Amino acid sequence: MANIIFHSNTKTFHLYNHQISYIMCVLENGHLGQLYYGKKIHDKEDFSYLVEKCGRPMTSYVFEGDRTFSLEHIRQEYPVYGSTDYRHPAVEILQENGSRISDFQYQCYEICGGKPKLNGLPATYTESDDEAMTLCVVLYDKVTQMKVELFYTIFEKGGVITRSVKLYNEGTRPVHLLTAMSLSLDLPDKEYVWMQLSGAWSRERHVKNRMLEPGIVAIDSMRGNSSHEHNPFMVLKRPNADENNGEVIGFSLIYSGNFRIQAEVDTHDVTRITAGINPAGFDWKLEPRESFQTPEAVMVYSDTGLNGMSQTFHRLYRKRLARGYWRDRPRPILNNNWEATYFDFTEDRLVEIAAKAKECGVELFVLDDGWFGERNNDQAGLGDWIANRERLPRGIKGLSERIEALGMKFGLWFEPEMTNKDSDLYRAHPDWILQTPERSASHGRYQYVLDFSRKEVVDCIYKMMYQILSESRISYIKWDMNRSITECYSAALPADRQGEVFHRYILGVYDLYERLTSAFPQVLFESCASGGGRFDPGMLYYAPQGWASDDSDAVERLKIQYGTSMCYPISSIGSHVSVTPNHQVFRNTPLHTRANVAYFGTFGYELDLNKLSEKEIGQVKEQITFMKEYRELFQFGTFYRLKSPFEGNETVWMVVSEDQNTAIVGWYRVLNGVNMSYSRVQLKGLKADTLYENTQNNTENYGDELMNLGLITTDVTSGEVVGDAVPCTDFESRIYLLKAKEQ
Repeated sequence: MANIIFHSNTKTFHLYNHQISYIMCVLENGHLGQLYYGKKIHDKEDFSYLVEKCGRPMTSYVFEGDRTFSLEHIRQEYPVYGSTDYRHPAVEILQENGSRISDFQYQCYEICGGKPKLNGLPATYTESDDEAMTLCVVLYDKVTQMKVELFYTIFEKGGVITRSVKLYNEGTRPVHLLTAMSLSLDLPDKEYVWMQLSGAWSRERHVKNRMLEPGIVAIDSMRGNSSHEHNPFMVLKRPNADENNGEVIGFSLIYSGNFRIQAEVDTHDVTRITAGINPAGFDWKLEPRESFQTPEAVMVYSDTGLNGMSQTFHRLYRKRLARGYWRDRPRPILNNNWEATYFDFTEDRLVEIAAKAKECGVELFVLDDGWFGERNNDQAGLGDWIANRERLPRGIKGLSERIEALGMKFGLWFEPEMTNKDSDLYRAHPDWILQTPERSASHGRYQYVLDFSRKEVVDCIYKMMYQILSESRISYIKWDMNRSITECYSAALPADRQGEVFHRYILGVYDLYERLTSAFPQVLFESCASGGGRFDPGMLYYAPQGWASDDSDAVERLKIQYGTSMCYPISSIGSHVSVTPNHQVFRNTPLHTRANVAYFGTFGYELDLNKLSEKEIGQVKEQITFMKEYRELFQFGTFYRLKSPFEGNETVWMVVSEDQNTAIVGWYRVLNGVNMSYSRVQLKGLKADTLYENTQNNTENYGDELMNLGLITTDVTSGEVVGDAVPCTDFESRIYLLKAKEQ
């Protein structure tokens, strides 16, 4: 049960459920103070002792004659800079007179069941009012007549609190929002390890750790997309916390554009966390009677380690962020033609690839880049979403009908946000790209970014995509985005609104997604941005799965998928079996290992199955049969990380069914060895008193054995390979299937 209590005598708010408490109060100066966030504690009327204050040298004070009350040394909920607090603020407003000082004082509050929708932005949701409770605290600045609404939603289950902010200009003069963070949280100490997911193209979301120290550590993006470099997700964990034990707080921003998540530790070891739209380059002009809504931030507290935190995020994002027809449905097994053909294909060649895939049991054939306009390479055609009749004489409609005649569904690739200069769209509308006057326009992959801050641009792309989807038999869309934004300037906005373009662009992307998913509710959308360049919760709201990385190598995917699982559900991770040598790292890996990694995701094939041997085709058919039988478990079961690829030669993870009667363990070893130690791994999530049959080892073990003694993973590398023993190789893997036996 979620509950929100306001103690009027002490002006204290207490949000709690069975796992967590979040406590704040109105301070002496009318600002909102942060008192506690963590494991649930008993409610009482007065927590004022948690407002710690004292006089310190070189400190400025709020009240004349009082040398104790300084905002520099008091934990706050939505702090401002410059009126005794010298730390980075949650909000900064530039006024007509040049001042940036604000004084937001408590005005009133409202509590309601459920959760209000954020207009124009993705966010978590409820399906009934008893799933969560929401608190709205209203703050007001009398001088600027600015009103701030702080929203807090606590869900009934899990250590989840979501936060967002809405700002209103109730004055008579315009103001400029320079900073408007979605979340600010002051923690009383700094004894945390900061964990982030960072990397680059083809090595996204690698786990990086560091201890917090006085100063500032931050991850951000200024690229216009959430980026390959840093995911909008961060963890604070106690130094003794691991996957299964200890205190952990996860922070996730439901946003796909420029973001910043920052920890500022002051010299008295207080830690301030802020998360929201990146203030760098952000400047939103707010006219009188207008409002601005920040994206939603999600905080998850766990006292059962990283797995506990991740499982909470997985449940929330799988069930109350992803939406629609495909939210709860197992995903179709697909074959994408990109690495099989690139731009070199004909309609008949595509049907040939699809026919072989159908023979193997594939359910969905996807046509990737190259089907439209004069798209013979990556230098032309983007924006001309009309089928190339030389390659596809029957158009997309005819090809989709041929694919469906095979007994398969058909999917199609788009890159709606981009154009090439060699395109009819650009020739007709050269001012529709983001470009700065009197400056050269940079390109990426020979393409330019359309100005999605302009409604007429979004309308034009929507019309072309709607035409194709409405006349053809399309069941799946892969939405790609292959470059970040440069020269971010819109010809449609005045000079004093250019700081709005980055955010307006993302709002345009969300608008196009919303219109298409509403018009075609049964089409499965998969987000993509050169792989993982926009793999974020904002995208998950519209597309329940995303292409996790352009790197499809099984060994590289261990780190990518392990890091991704810190926040994102397995059902969201696009994962395919591709050809060897791999097209990104040129590594040869066994076919069974490629599948054993890809099972822990949406699963599919990124190759021409006609080029495999009969023996390999037999393996593919077995893989597809296995995935069809267990895909609901893989995609919707409870996922546990057991051994990290960042810490050793082995990676182990597992997924457990809701009733705990079935579990699948994925075991992976990168490099082979000889005369190695015996090995075992302790499993999680099983029923202690239940006997499980292990079909890989042909053994029977009780759950308490497997969780305490461990699953034996020893193979022929322990000792000398003799006799008829099948030798192992590099890049070895195994799948262990555990089924409860009837007692």
